[in-house]
Amino acid sequence: MQLILQYFQSNSESISNGICIILALVSVKLYTSFDFNCPCLPQYNKLYSLGVMIVPPIILFFLGVLVNRHTGVMMDEWLRPIGKRSKNPSVVKYLFSAMLQRALLAPMVWILVTLLDGKIFICAFSVSVDPALFSGLPNNTGLDVIKIMAKVPCKEDIIFTNSSFRKAVSRYVRCYSQAVGWSILLILIVMGAMGRLIKPCFEDHATFLQTRYWSNYLDVEQKLFDETCVLHARDFARKCVVQFFEDMREDTLLRLPHPPFLANCQEEWEDEEEERLHGVTKQEQMNELLNKWYYNKPELDVTRIAHRPKMCITWEDREGKTLYSDV
Repeated sequence: MQLILQYFQSNSESISNGICIILALVSVKLYTSFDFNCPCLPQYNKLYSLGVMIVPPIILFFLGVLVNRHTGVMMDEWLRPIGKRSKNPSVVKYLFSAMLQRALLAPMVWILVTLLDGKIFICAFSVSVDPALFSGLPNNTGLDVIKIMAKVPCKEDIIFTNSSFRKAVSRYVRCYSQAVGWSILLILIVMGAMGRLIKPCFEDHATFLQTRYWSNYLDVEQKLFDETCVLHARDFARKCVVQFFEDMREDTLLRLPHPPFLANCQEEWEDEEEERLHGVTKQEQMNELLNKWYYNKPELDVTRIAHRPKMCITWEDREGKTLYSDV
């Protein structure tokens, strides 16, 4: 269990996979707890059944799109101004494909579960079955055949008391429903397997690696920027509050000698806060920085900071031999 949790916490892609699996399980739980009651009326059976089969998958699809992190990263990359960084359409397509595949998981699970269960299919298409294929049709009820067939999903109806006709029709339609469900599942598995096998033959693997790397980079970059903004906002707020209370202090203060070790700790703490603020100490500066980040993102070149010169302190003896060196 711990290994599974570590996998889902390792990166955003794993988290997205975990959320989609949870949505799929939720869809199964919702269907099993859903009390499906067919109206048993010719004019409403098919409409109600198709609504139950189609509307929840649409809701689950948009919910999957909403909770998927790839959605936000894709939209940010697609809509952002070019600035110093060019756009890569293949990265946007990769993110869209990843988002779409994960968002479709829960709806497909719902559709497959409904087909394999068969109740909705029986409600929708019991009217379309030819009653001549089965014996025991209750023809002494004064109802026409269509209304009788529409009542097949309602097992508690009195017209089917001591009659095997309803069970026979239900088994017949359920077989078709399960056949459709297993066929769809087989087609999806075959398409997925063929896609994994054939895709490398028509796509440059180096290009795929580049696309996947830069899609992961966009996700990591956005997360690091958000985390840095949170740290900056926390330190900025602390400075504002401290400055406010210092401005409100009275002139008469009790002054006591400050222990040296506490002074050193305070200086180190203030230096760390100044480093987190990155020199941005005004609202106008922060707004300008955020505008620059959106409209003019930095180019993908870290040569300057990667090869930044470092200070090296070396201790030598009187003869010039190095005793100790610290970078």
